[in-house]
Amino acid sequence: MDFVDSGLYRDITDYAYDTPAWVRHTAEIGTEAGLLLFVALFAACWWRARHADTRAFAIAALAPLATAVAYLCSEVLKSVVTEERPCRAVTGAAPSLADCPPHGDWSFPSNHATIAGASALALVLVRRLLIWLTAPLALLMAFSRVYVGVHYPHDVAVGLLLGAVVAFVVVRLATRPAVRLAEAMRASSASPARWFTGPGPETVARAVPPYATHRRH
Repeated sequence: MDFVDSGLYRDITDYAYDTPAWVRHTAEIGTEAGLLLFVALFAACWWRARHADTRAFAIAALAPLATAVAYLCSEVLKSVVTEERPCRAVTGAAPSLADCPPHGDWSFPSNHATIAGASALALVLVRRLLIWLTAPLALLMAFSRVYVGVHYPHDVAVGLLLGAVVAFVVVRLATRPAVRLAEAMRASSASPARWFTGPGPETVARAVPPYATHRRH
């Protein structure tokens, strides 16, 4: 497996050098830009969920937390496996497009791929239609880590899977207590708590004058 994986790594990094310069440059900055896009999606989903029912809001609020837990799991696994980066370990490979991380910054699994997998799955749990955006973005981010030469293909594949599984488990386990917390915050007299959770659909409905829904005669 290691031989096959190393050969695939060489093929991808060799291919990277045959692509136009603007593609290589985009790949170098694309991973970080993708993370920022996921952050923006988290914020947009939270803001939209402030006017949704309590369960929908709870899942939207849990999405970034689930991603953070997945990242921590990735870090723990890295410290256990201690796999060297391919940009140092694979002989005969093209130089990495990105700076090779220092020794001790281990390769397996990919933190970026883990975050991407967790973010993509968590956002889909918030709104299913987002899968058409988050899944391709996560795959592209994961591939870019091999493309720029800092990860093996199996690093990013396992990272995507790890992130998705951890995010799913965290959201499933934490939804019920998160709903209770959100209900308490929405009923709280503290303005910051009510602002963070939003009014919910009930308050919005009460704000509409009764006559607004009736046809004038």
